[in-house]
Amino acid sequence: MVSKGSSPSLLEALSSDFLACKICLEQLHTPKTLPCLHTYCQDCLAQLAICGQVRCPECRETVPVPSEGVAAFKTNFFVNGLLDLVKARAPGDLHSGKPACALCPLVGGKSSGGPATARCLDCADDLCQACADGHRCSRQTHSHRVVDLVGYRAGWYDEEARERQASHCPQHPGEALCFLCQPCSQLLCRDCRLGPHLDHPCLPLAEAVRARKPGLEELLAGVDSNLVELEATRVAEKEALAQLREQAASVGTQVEEAAERILKSLLAQKQEVLGQLRAHVEAAEEATRERLAKIESQEQVAKAAAAFARRVLSLGLEAEILSLEGAITQRLRQLQGSPWTPRSAHCVLPQLELHPGLLDKNCHLFRLSFEKKEQAPKASEKGSTGTQGEDETPSQGEDEAKAGKQSGGQPVSKAGASNPKEDKAQTPQEDEEVQIERGGRLKKKKFKGRCKSISRESSPILRPNLEGSGLLPKPVFSWSFPTRMPGDKRSPRITGLCPFGPQEILVADEQNRALKRFSLNGDYKGTVPVPEGCSPCSVAALQSAVAFSANARLYLVNPEGDVQWRRSLSLAQSSHAVAAMPCGDRVAVSVAGHVEVYKKDGSLATRFIPGGKASRGQRALVFLTTSLQGNFVGSDWQQNSVVVCDGLGQ
Repeated sequence: MVSKGSSPSLLEALSSDFLACKICLEQLHTPKTLPCLHTYCQDCLAQLAICGQVRCPECRETVPVPSEGVAAFKTNFFVNGLLDLVKARAPGDLHSGKPACALCPLVGGKSSGGPATARCLDCADDLCQACADGHRCSRQTHSHRVVDLVGYRAGWYDEEARERQASHCPQHPGEALCFLCQPCSQLLCRDCRLGPHLDHPCLPLAEAVRARKPGLEELLAGVDSNLVELEATRVAEKEALAQLREQAASVGTQVEEAAERILKSLLAQKQEVLGQLRAHVEAAEEATRERLAKIESQEQVAKAAAAFARRVLSLGLEAEILSLEGAITQRLRQLQGSPWTPRSAHCVLPQLELHPGLLDKNCHLFRLSFEKKEQAPKASEKGSTGTQGEDETPSQGEDEAKAGKQSGGQPVSKAGASNPKEDKAQTPQEDEEVQIERGGRLKKKKFKGRCKSISRESSPILRPNLEGSGLLPKPVFSWSFPTRMPGDKRSPRITGLCPFGPQEILVADEQNRALKRFSLNGDYKGTVPVPEGCSPCSVAALQSAVAFSANARLYLVNPEGDVQWRRSLSLAQSSHAVAAMPCGDRVAVSVAGHVEVYKKDGSLATRFIPGGKASRGQRALVFLTTSLQGNFVGSDWQQNSVVVCDGLGQ
């Protein structure tokens, strides 16, 4: 008695799509196997045959069609045997719903047999109870295996039926294939064996299988070994790609940091040089004012004495001229002997010398070197591979910045800036307005200087201090990932996102009405359910809840999607920006020119107008966020500006 059950592999082959054609998606009919071991219906392959070739729909391998046509491809007897089992399970009589006996019409001359209750596994016939009893008692069929039809249809005897199945010869119907012609590698029945293959060495099927099965198993083991190697190679390729992305992100961060350090150093140097320039101009102005005062005093004295002497000579009488001649002569000789201008040096004109090397257009500040690595670097080595040129660059840039500081405030002769090639690489002129006082009047004068390059000298590494410097950290691009998921009916329209937990990002997809969760690597983690009909616009994550705006309402839901509370907002605004407070228990939302702050229980904590009541109705905040100090930052679409205010709107 065979156990009521079949092997898992046989059940899997019968219940899966293994017996379905990948072209017509129906059950295989006259299955033909290509050299790539993919099986399709003969008629489907005939439709794919173009110019004497067939391209496999699955592996894309091109196979030439034999001259006899697609019918010459090998018949898949294995699939045929499984199809016989599947067809035998189908209902036999469509009218009665029960299979009919296959022997009753042959024995009793009836037009149709009675209802079948048993099946012969050797004859593959359904039998009624009477024919089944006679089948067991016949001399020719007493060794046949007759089983209950209900159990057979339930799959209890599939394995035993497979053992008793016989492949029939396509040329001699009813004859089983029982020999293998070794030279032709062709299955033969008894009639075929006595025909054209009479002189060929042939083996029974069982003996042929025992002879050839070890070779097939050896080849299969080799393919399994190749699959293991391919799996290891695929994993290594993914690890190499991940390592490349990680290293590229690290190098990008280093470049950004180096650029920030150099930029800060250049800005500091600019302030230092401009300070020295202002100090030099102020000192020169002070000295010039003193000299001008002395010159003007001497000029007035000389003019007065000359005018007096000229009047005496032109209008005085002889006696008057002679009486004053001694005093006038003494005074004019005194004025003529004194220096007309005070002893002073000419104003030293400032000159700027820029040493070539840093700002020259032909100088590359950053250089990358690429080395082929046989093995992945260790974790301690990841920060140092492939960035030799970049590692040397910051120190060079700082050296050049230091050299520029040392030379920026010293006067240099004009001959040092007369090279026309250097003039082409010079930066735009920088104008600095200074005031010069002449005769009590203030006069504006523009001082023009040229920036060339900076020399290279050693300088300590400066880490950027962004507080109060006016510099903002630049973002470092890590990678991008798609937000469209298989269940989306439309193209995503991302209208908001926020951090969600320590390692996730929450994205508001208004087009698909979903709040999608992604990891920092872009892996899809599912969604936060939203009420039916809601189209999330802006989203913010609190400590253990999620707040989002949708359809002129503010919602607070838990991660499972349960609505804790909802508040109506202004219908006059198309979108409402939402932001979480740093404390994590309050949420802010922009509503018609003002900002409302709600507590976690749904009560209104405060409401204010950014900029005061005078600006109410003039602002439309489409993006809102908060700082650690409790300030609010909003993108004002109406005023085309960014608004920063405190909790009172100031």
